[in-house]
Amino acid sequence: MNRLTKLVNFELSRFMKIYLVLIAMTVIIQVTGVIVKANKYMSEANTAIYEDMLSRAQFIEQNGQISFMAIARSLWFMAPIAICAAALIFYVFMIWYRDWFGKNTFIYRLLMLPTARLNVYLAKLISIFAMVLGLVSVQLIILPLENSVLKWLVPTDFRSDMTVGQIINWDYLTMLVPQTFTEFILYYGAGFMALTIVFTAILFERSFKWKGIIAGIGYVAISVVIFILPVLSMGDYFYPLEILGLEVVMGLIVTTMSIWVGNFLLKRKITV
Repeated sequence: MNRLTKLVNFELSRFMKIYLVLIAMTVIIQVTGVIVKANKYMSEANTAIYEDMLSRAQFIEQNGQISFMAIARSLWFMAPIAICAAALIFYVFMIWYRDWFGKNTFIYRLLMLPTARLNVYLAKLISIFAMVLGLVSVQLIILPLENSVLKWLVPTDFRSDMTVGQIINWDYLTMLVPQTFTEFILYYGAGFMALTIVFTAILFERSFKWKGIIAGIGYVAISVVIFILPVLSMGDYFYPLEILGLEVVMGLIVTTMSIWVGNFLLKRKITV
């Protein structure tokens, strides 16, 4: 366990500079977006009231009050989230291929460490998952700040206040921040399973080169079929809750199978 912890810390430290840049970018762009959207709304309000001679009530009736949804629906808010997601998806592949194609083929040094090769696999898996949870946590931390900035810039009459709970209970944010512990386990458990599938597909490619690409694609296809098998074959015979339970079981089977196959490839097919 101590060696696994050291490997996880090592993997996290290798991406930490870029990771901190992603966090800083998210905070700066989203807060800037709140300021820009709030100032734009108030500028329109001032123009309507002081130049077009509308009353506050008339302006609000025509344009509505501003709420945090105006921010959450904008590119100011969504773009940093999308960039962070794309960066982590890219790093899912980079975390392996960097070790093979970097200087001195670092993967061989990793695999010669006096620890089980499975720990190398698990360390990369845990580090990616931890970074996902870290970015989601940062988003949760800065949401109250952004909400407060909106309140500071827009007078009470012109805004419709929302709590953080109401904000995260909207559209794509409900996927990032599940509302219940059960949803958290389901959403992020599915993401963890997907990571194991992709990692094992990468190891197929690394083990068998061009043939491994076909094997990796085939493995992904088989894993997906196994996972959705209850829906495909039993959807008409079981209640939705029972189907969900079967999906959870299949997800555990696929995750365990992926880790086992990945460990087998590291131990038996990738030689140092």
